[in-house]
Amino acid sequence: MRTALTIIFILVAIVLTVIVLMQEGKSAGLTGSISGAAETYWGKNKGRSMEGALERTTKILAVAFILLAIVLNINF
Repeated sequence: MRTALTIIFILVAIVLTVIVLMQEGKSAGLTGSISGAAETYWGKNKGRSMEGALERTTKILAVAFILLAIVLNINF
């Protein structure tokens, strides 16, 4: 059981790292704010975009990572 959880923990860590590296930096939105209207359009539809999906996946994997770390730290 512990071995399976450790393997899942390692896979979650690797996938989380890759997804974080795939995301745009927050400074990339600074140049978009100069145009004005485009920023509001992308801001409204961010949840349906690729960036929104990456952010959601990052949150889910981060929670899974923390929970797995806690479970693996318990001595059973």
